[in-house]
Amino acid sequence: MRVVLADDHPVVRDGLRTLLASMSGVELVGEAATGRAAVREAVLRKPDVVVMDLRMPDLDGIEATREVLRAVPTAAVLVLTMYDDDDSVFAAMRAGARGYLLKGAAQEEIAAAITAVAGGQAIFGPGVASRVLGYFSAPPRTDAPFPQLTTREREVLDLLAAGLPNARISARLGLAGKTVANHISNIFAKLQVAGRAEAIAAARREGLGSG
Repeated sequence: MRVVLADDHPVVRDGLRTLLASMSGVELVGEAATGRAAVREAVLRKPDVVVMDLRMPDLDGIEATREVLRAVPTAAVLVLTMYDDDDSVFAAMRAGARGYLLKGAAQEEIAAAITAVAGGQAIFGPGVASRVLGYFSAPPRTDAPFPQLTTREREVLDLLAAGLPNARISARLGLAGKTVANHISNIFAKLQVAGRAEAIAAARREGLGSG
């Protein structure tokens, strides 16, 4: 099993490197400290698994996951991060990640997850799994417009409908520009609109953008 590690913290990579060395039949074929380096290593090494952090310089793990799987569709991405908020979890899933673990997971759990995603399984840490199941089992909300959107996506759409450009939405919500762009892309897909103008028109019909 060929593995690429992508994390901007050397201590984390050191620990994962030691873990992989203890696993039989596993070869560490590349390491990356940035999102773009992760994509480059995946393209060059053609790994079976990419262990991906979410917060990295120059390209976040969500977009890096999307680009890795576009370039190497046979790879499996296992997200290993300290972030367990809904936006991060579901953005990773939409990008194509096959697993999502928090960095507090035991080494045995991480090793098992690497093996599982390489074999085609979907793996989520206990806390993450319960929230994923809860999300899909909960009845859709009918008291808010666009129940298919996450709370954060609805906030972004509201500001979009108010006429704010991406940079001001980023500042207002305290989000990175790339994260805002990802939310907007997801909104377009979920609302089945062709672009910004259609999304704004749909949002204003539902009363958004007036705040």
